[in-house]
Amino acid sequence: MYRLVQRRGIIGLFCLLFVASSVVPGWAQKDNRFEVSKNLDIFNSLLKEVEMFYVDSVDVDKTVQRGIEAMLAGLDPYTEYYPEQKTEELSLMTTGEYGGIGSLIRQRNNEGGVMIAEPTEGMPADLAGLKPGDLILAIDTIDVSKATNSRVSELLKGVPNTKMVLTIQRPGEKKPRKFEITRKQITTPQVTYYGVKNDSIGYIYLKAFTVKSAQEVKEAFLDLKKNHNIKSLVLDLRGNGGGVLEGAVQIVGMFVPKGSEVLSTKGKIKQWDRTYRTSTEPLDTVMPLAILINGGTASAAEIVSGSLQDMDRAVLVGQRSFGKGLVQAPRDLPYNGKVKITMSKYYIPSGRCIQQIDYSHRKEDGSVAAIPDSLTSVFYTSKKRPVRDGGGVRPEFEVK
Repeated sequence: MYRLVQRRGIIGLFCLLFVASSVVPGWAQKDNRFEVSKNLDIFNSLLKEVEMFYVDSVDVDKTVQRGIEAMLAGLDPYTEYYPEQKTEELSLMTTGEYGGIGSLIRQRNNEGGVMIAEPTEGMPADLAGLKPGDLILAIDTIDVSKATNSRVSELLKGVPNTKMVLTIQRPGEKKPRKFEITRKQITTPQVTYYGVKNDSIGYIYLKAFTVKSAQEVKEAFLDLKKNHNIKSLVLDLRGNGGGVLEGAVQIVGMFVPKGSEVLSTKGKIKQWDRTYRTSTEPLDTVMPLAILINGGTASAAEIVSGSLQDMDRAVLVGQRSFGKGLVQAPRDLPYNGKVKITMSKYYIPSGRCIQQIDYSHRKEDGSVAAIPDSLTSVFYTSKKRPVRDGGGVRPEFEVK
């Protein structure tokens, strides 16, 4: 008999396979139901045989986790399974908030280990007395003296108001120190800098899209406009990998008339297709606007830049963007797990989809390729300027 904890992985995989069949139309369920049931039966029997008879002991959870990861890797890089212990990562991506100590950490290149790099003023690490350069030896009873940066970050995070004991080695001291620290809700700002250039050009750098990104951009813009009397604005989205789609719609809505179409999404389930329009009065529809993009500008950042380009509201400067035209949504699984699954493609106002990689057509070795420029199609902006699909967003002014 399997213990309950061992069966979690099987149930997680079961739900991943059934996540689509539980919501697709009846005809699709009828076509796929037997194949899904047959393969689940095979997988379940195979796992039992391996667990019972394989010569060495088998960690069922890890074995199934590898199977899930391999299965999803054959779809696209964005469809991911999050077991209960990793769902906080998904929450951090959407909210920018997590329970932690409020400090940047850094892995030492040559000597190994992870050290405190920059405690944030007023946060638990700072209040406890941690200093830059403190080497983290242990978190509670777990030795992390040779751990990776990601492993230490994972252990430092947790439910707000829970306590941990940090053992550190301070440079110049012989004996390690111990600090009892209470985790706090940490909010990571996404507008990491804004200011004024040449007396009248506003500049805002946005590093990612969370549920609060639009509000941060709004506050920065209003401050620049009211207190610095800016005449034009540069929105820097270089290296911005995207995030929450609704945040992109809200930012576009700050610069175009209310009710403007920003994008539409289309997927397997036609009832879930949706058109997103701006829902609030804009802050400014006439101020000259330039957006900086590069190869790291992706997803929601491409919605902002591509939509404002299609509406002829902004000029893009930099290099061609990443080309991610896919939309993911989280789905709940048993045992508090989640799957972030690609459910649709998005199309910006000109009608183009800027997805660059075609994951549905793989080569015999499983590799994928970018859509060549020769196979892309021409679309037109509101002022009839030609733009292309299939390869990210191309800037009007290319700057290396």
